[in-house]
Amino acid sequence: MKDKHRRPKSGPAAPARTQAHSRPAGKATPAAAPKPAQAPKKEPRPAPEAPARPLMRREGEKPAERVPVILETAGSSQYRLIDSGAGEKLEQYGPYRIVRPEAQALWQRSLPAALWDKADALFTGDTDEDGMGRWKFPKAALGETWPMQLLGIDFHGRFTAFRHVGVFPEQLAHWSWMKEKVETAGRPVKVLNLFGYTGVASLVAASAGAEVTHVDASKKAIGWARENQTLGRMEKLPIRWICEDAMKFIQREERRGSKYDIILTDPPKFGRGPNGEVWHLFDHLPLMLDICREILSPKAIGLVLTAYSIRASFYSIHELMRETMRGAGGMVESGELVIRESGPDGGDAGRALSTSLFSRWISA
Repeated sequence: MKDKHRRPKSGPAAPARTQAHSRPAGKATPAAAPKPAQAPKKEPRPAPEAPARPLMRREGEKPAERVPVILETAGSSQYRLIDSGAGEKLEQYGPYRIVRPEAQALWQRSLPAALWDKADALFTGDTDEDGMGRWKFPKAALGETWPMQLLGIDFHGRFTAFRHVGVFPEQLAHWSWMKEKVETAGRPVKVLNLFGYTGVASLVAASAGAEVTHVDASKKAIGWARENQTLGRMEKLPIRWICEDAMKFIQREERRGSKYDIILTDPPKFGRGPNGEVWHLFDHLPLMLDICREILSPKAIGLVLTAYSIRASFYSIHELMRETMRGAGGMVESGELVIRESGPDGGDAGRALSTSLFSRWISA
């Protein structure tokens, strides 16, 4: 399950409102009419927690911009988008062909139903991004996990109750960029991976030579990430696996004066942390980016934000990123991550399926 750190809505706690029902002086109070039976009153919601600190007011010029940017992931021997349409997508993950819901696939399928019907697994149930459901295996029962490899990293795919399978292949565009930056930096590079999920990005960064801090609020996700590390015989790589609410972690890192050269952050739209922390993307994203700005090193390489399943334009996060990085120079490039259909054999160039919005600050 993808990281669900959630933090109560930022902003000062509002004082409780009371209303005094006074009567005008000198007038008799009429007898009260019998009151109809009422449902028990609900307990009032607690006031939102005050933020750890206010947003900083940034000065200086905004970074240069490049928009719109479309980062495309093509097919490979281990992953490809075979076809999409009618609210679903047919994908190849290692040895398996999988059918899952996809709200962005508004068009009709290109390939015949007979090919879709040969899928090894299909997800049924709630079509919401994080809705629960179950998997059906039309041909034969399959094990919970199977081996995969992307960018030279071995990891386990897994049939989860939330239609996800342990990797978001469109992120290959960011991971390839990060890998190249780490390998060509000519110096030690520290990477922070927030909402790190199953750790594939962390393993990519560490194998390229970075010192990595991986943060996720889900114990299951951390356990899965460690399994992936073991699968690839990468136990000696410098990775700190931290199971904690992302906002709490970066606030503490800011107080400590910790610094990172690259920060990846892939927050969900909504969720909860291990201790009941509540996260709302639109409420908490500005402060999260503001703190990330503060823990970037003086020789920072980049800050990458990805946003899934939200009703917004990429311009929303693009302008937020530019405001956050005022005075830092460099460039902010924003747009969408897409996956290109490549057919059953990987040789076709079909439609581009949009998967998420992104904004990425890159140093000069």
